Amino acid sequence: MPGPTPLPPAALAPRCDPASLPFETTASLDDLDGPLGQDRAVEALRLAMGLRHPGYNVFVAGPPQSGRHTIVRALLAARAATEPVPDDLCYVHDFAVPHRPRALLLPAGRGVALKRDVARLMDDVRATIPAALESDDHKARRRAIAEDAKARHEEDLEAIREDAKAHGFALMHSPMGFALAPVKDGDVLATADFEKLPEEERTRLETELVRLQDRLRQVLDRLPQVERVLRERLKQLIEASVAAAIEPLFLEAVGRWRAHPEVAAYLDALRRDVLEHAGTLVKAGPASGDEDGPLPDGAEGAPEVAAMRRYRVHVLVDHTGATGAPVVHEDHPTYANLVGRVEYAAQMGALVTDFNLIRPGALHRARGGYLVLDARELLSQPYAWEALKRALRSRALRTESLGQMLALVSTTSLEPEPVPLDVKVVLVGEREVYHLLDALDPDFPSLFKIAADWEDDLVRAPGRDLAYARLVATLARSARLRPLRRDAVAAVLDRACRWAGDRDRLSTQVGPVTDLLREADAAAGAAGRDVVVADDVRAAVAAQERRDGRVRERVLDELTKGTFVVDTAGARVGQVNGLAVVGAGRAPFGRPSRITAKVRLGKGEVVDVEREVELGGPLHSKGVLILAAFLGARYATDHPLSLSATLVFEQSYGPVDGDSASSAEAYALLSALAEVPLAQAFAVTGSLNQHGEVQAVGGLNEKIEGFFALCAARGLTGDQGVLVPAANVRHLMLSDDVVEACRAGRFRVIPVRTVDEGLELLTGRPAGTRGPDGRFPAGSVNAAVEARLLALARRRQELAGDGARPSKEAAP
Repeated sequence: MPGPTPLPPAALAPRCDPASLPFETTASLDDLDGPLGQDRAVEALRLAMGLRHPGYNVFVAGPPQSGRHTIVRALLAARAATEPVPDDLCYVHDFAVPHRPRALLLPAGRGVALKRDVARLMDDVRATIPAALESDDHKARRRAIAEDAKARHEEDLEAIREDAKAHGFALMHSPMGFALAPVKDGDVLATADFEKLPEEERTRLETELVRLQDRLRQVLDRLPQVERVLRERLKQLIEASVAAAIEPLFLEAVGRWRAHPEVAAYLDALRRDVLEHAGTLVKAGPASGDEDGPLPDGAEGAPEVAAMRRYRVHVLVDHTGATGAPVVHEDHPTYANLVGRVEYAAQMGALVTDFNLIRPGALHRARGGYLVLDARELLSQPYAWEALKRALRSRALRTESLGQMLALVSTTSLEPEPVPLDVKVVLVGEREVYHLLDALDPDFPSLFKIAADWEDDLVRAPGRDLAYARLVATLARSARLRPLRRDAVAAVLDRACRWAGDRDRLSTQVGPVTDLLREADAAAGAAGRDVVVADDVRAAVAAQERRDGRVRERVLDELTKGTFVVDTAGARVGQVNGLAVVGAGRAPFGRPSRITAKVRLGKGEVVDVEREVELGGPLHSKGVLILAAFLGARYATDHPLSLSATLVFEQSYGPVDGDSASSAEAYALLSALAEVPLAQAFAVTGSLNQHGEVQAVGGLNEKIEGFFALCAARGLTGDQGVLVPAANVRHLMLSDDVVEACRAGRFRVIPVRTVDEGLELLTGRPAGTRGPDGRFPAGSVNAAVEARLLALARRRQELAGDGARPSKEAAP
């Protein structure tokens, strides 16, 4: 059976043929009318939009820069346009419970109409009340009431005066009050004259004085009550006059809002409060300033003007002119921005507020529609996630401060009436966030029952290239860029395959495509072209790689100078070139590393040095354990594995993870056991299973290009190349310089399926398979490995003093 051969250039980077695209430039292509390749996610979104039951909110899970936010908002806007406009939300003063404003829900546009009607009504009331109180009829009735009260008081005093006169006294009125004095012949008796009166007369006068003083005191004690009755009668008169004057105004207003019982009830409560505070209305005068603005500062007139604010209608959410349900995207979802807040104003050195200073949150604005939030942003804001969950659970929106919610504030503040909440929430985030919430938050599955899983990439099915070209055309037009010629579109398609890491798939990440189009457009502009061509796209890609290539170039420089020791020629026992991907920001690159193995007599241990020093991750450690299992299963089925082997990534100073080096570690270990040198012109990648099969790995293109760059810097000889898993061939989308070097025979990319195929390429000797006698062929690598392991087992038994000897004889 022939061994593996280098891949032909066409297999290294299949390019899109511009002739397969049925257009000249993207100017002739229509815009894409929906998300490309996201049928599953769109189906989930549409299901959620159609279900108005509780809990059917959506989490859109997918990678960043995939256009999720834009596409979600577009889909929601299209659906929302067909749905009814929700009610306006207003707050009004509750005259029975002043600290708890009442919420009014009115049809779209009617909130502003109510505000306008109430403002006009109060203007009419303020104008009508002074006129009613200044009318001749009101003044006459007021005078009559005052005169009647005065007359009643004078009658009581006159009765006392006559009684006093009949018994020799006079009732006198002075600035100090009323006084009784004895008189004789019409003159007040002096004290000396009173003493000259007979004893019997003085006694009579003193007795009568006490009686008259008691009667006077009773009359005077009744005076405050008389004044209270007077004030009450005057108040009743004012209310009657005001009621008669404003009744037609309120009857007209209530008639306009008869279809809304809650508004009619509010207007009735407003009428009663106006009657009770008619005097304040007269003092306040006409309204001025911003009705929803801050409270007036300063002492003069502030109480009256502030009192007038309770007669306003505060429209919190106005849907006047709207044509469908709202779609709200809150990019800064703080607690207050979600549930609203109550603002305060400084007045006479104190912070005060009223219902006019209630401000809406995103949930208020999205009532009856859709709210789009970024999951990571939401979770990063204190208490915002808890507030959203509480609103969705209770289906009611409560506007309160964090201090109130956490019971940290005991002072009296506004407690706006909770509002019924009917909203569809769409969270957009990464899959990691979705799975963390699903696993750690018990409320999450019941509140977000639908997951819209965004595809990272899509299959290049027939017609998909043209659909992707329409996506490119749409992005170019939306960014106001030049049209792309079809060869430029083909270059973008090739780049999308490279981002997807698969020649048969296209990346769905819109962000990188848009960036590439902008930079290619700039290159076309610099060249004076009206359309973008393939050279512009390639120039943009090269510029991106150069901008992000500082670390890559520095590592290559150190490899070339020998600071990092990696051989690209010759042969060494127990040494092979492994490949790893270094994640340096947005530009990961491949870095060759020397992997070495050493063996000696031991107890069957394969020591991973990276794991021992806690630099190896769990996946890397798993690969080494699989290697040990493969070694024992193939070569030591009937005798103990009697070696101690160490595997190490030379000059590794950071964490190492992944199992893509397990095949390279196997080659190094088998080379050390067989004492057969490995060609250093090759680099190796691929994971190993217990059957000795080489499995696919990630980052293949970056790994090959990293080793190629080192070989090119030292000089390509034609012997150099990379051994890759055969299962990875469809993932190859190599750069043009690698492809050209392979076409010229100066570099090779060779697929292998098993560790034996790799051994033959690296050693130049047959790996060998067991014959009918159960032995490996003489001179094969596997025979040498088995012979070495048998020798180690014998030596171990000899040292243990055991006379038993292994039964199997290795081929010489």
